[in-house]
Amino acid sequence: MIKKLMMADGMNRWLVGAGALALVAGAITLRMFDPATTGFFPPCPVRYLTGWYCPGCGSLRAIHQLLEGNLRAAWAMNPLTVILLPFLTYGLASYALFEMRGRGLPRLFLPAVWIRALCVAIVLFGIARNLPLHAFQLLAPGGMLRP
Repeated sequence: MIKKLMMADGMNRWLVGAGALALVAGAITLRMFDPATTGFFPPCPVRYLTGWYCPGCGSLRAIHQLLEGNLRAAWAMNPLTVILLPFLTYGLASYALFEMRGRGLPRLFLPAVWIRALCVAIVLFGIARNLPLHAFQLLAPGGMLRP
């Protein structure tokens, strides 16, 4: 039984290491190639099929701009990504540390109502960025960069 647990633990560490390597490779690729001008990044399936912006549209371009050090352009591409990326990074780092050394970063407790509110905010953001009013059109990817 203990031998099985040790093998599973070793496999988890290997998977976390491979995942971390994939994230680093993805970050390097995003830093080197601009998704706005390079053709090998996939298009958003929601935008491609419906013509509407999903809540994640512009995220690759936003992360590229963050890696370039351009917070204003990243915000213009997808403000939701800029807001949520630190929390996602913290969660992934905590998970990786837990798998590697048995304890992660300090846990943050969020009441269920906050998680539901976040889900509602994401859906409302997706709806708002598709409304044909000037103020909401600014939420479209790159909308804040246009004159």
